[in-house]
Amino acid sequence: MRVSILQSDITWENKSQNFRKYERMISQLDNPDIIILPEMFSTGFTANSESQSEPARGETFDWMIHTAEKSSSGICGSYIVRVGDDYFNRWVFVSPSRRSWHYDKRHLFKMNNVENNFTPGEKRLVFKFRGLSICPNICYDLRFPVWSRNRNDYELLILSANWPMARRDVWITLLKARAIENLSFVAGANRIGTDGAGIKYSGDSLIIGPKGEEIASAGKNSECSVTAVLSLTDLKEFRKKFPAHEDADNFTLNL
Repeated sequence: MRVSILQSDITWENKSQNFRKYERMISQLDNPDIIILPEMFSTGFTANSESQSEPARGETFDWMIHTAEKSSSGICGSYIVRVGDDYFNRWVFVSPSRRSWHYDKRHLFKMNNVENNFTPGEKRLVFKFRGLSICPNICYDLRFPVWSRNRNDYELLILSANWPMARRDVWITLLKARAIENLSFVAGANRIGTDGAGIKYSGDSLIIGPKGEEIASAGKNSECSVTAVLSLTDLKEFRKKFPAHEDADNFTLNL
């Protein structure tokens, strides 16, 4: 499975400009199976949910459908979706065959009032694409390991994020922790630059193996793509040799 992360600056609340940038970046990739974009990749991490939201199958979804078909890759990332009176930070995965899955961010970042007017998601998502079982999380979700706990049901945990530079060490540490504790691959896509609220981002997008090893890194402050080939055979062999997941504690989530 060939996985690519696009690490970029995001033009504040300018969807068309961001779409054009990602199209240029995608055109330079070498036929990945999955393309991962950051959180709120079309607008930046804005609190202006009313003006920047769209229907579930609106402008951003249409762009993702077109891009997935053109690139023959699955493409994923989050954007602001309006459903009735609710606003969701919704992660969407679209396949080249137009099939789609979505996950609404469970843990909302309410510091600085950024997501105070958003609605939290209530359902964990695991789905399969080209033989790979995937569980998505969004940014702040990374701090809550119970939510992403592998129940023997996924091989890849995807994090789409706008994670600030001020907490970059936390980002890197927690990505590795999630990979180690879940015996899974982890792919964390983050942005660079400074957003419209003045918050700075360093990127540090990573693809990590089940031992916590960095398979691929986009580095700091670089607008680039990073790609890795994930071997399910190697993952299965490691889990067989080191079956720590079999000793995991049972638990129930009360939502």
